Amino acid sequence: MTWTDHATERLRAAGHRPGGAGTRVIRHLETQSCCRGAQEIYEALDREVGLASVYRMLDRLDEQGLVQRIDIGDGIVRYEPSREAHHHHLVCGECGKVEPFADQTLEQAIEAVEERSGYSVVAHEVVLRGACADCRD
Repeated sequence: MTWTDHATERLRAAGHRPGGAGTRVIRHLETQSCCRGAQEIYEALDREVGLASVYRMLDRLDEQGLVQRIDIGDGIVRYEPSREAHHHHLVCGECGKVEPFADQTLEQAIEAVEERSGYSVVAHEVVLRGACADCRD
């Protein structure tokens, strides 16, 4: 089952009908490799879906735990589908590009902190800031 199918079923079970606009937002999110803000989604859909509809669908997806809210510290809340494959984010301070990265050694280090601290870590997000390859040149 795709994330789009899963999200659509969950929304319907909660009494929401995604409709044409909502379905386009859901499908767009599934195709992205990393997080996107509402304005980015709106523009990517060629403004054929109203910005209010984009925000409404993101809120519904968030309420159902179907998206993860990502805050990289620039005042823009970004969203990405909640999936089993966990990743973190690299942020270019020059051009604003956001890219995903995964690192098993980092995940093991976080698990070790959890064990040593006695905390039960339910979520974590690592954001690394710097300059991307294009901006570094």
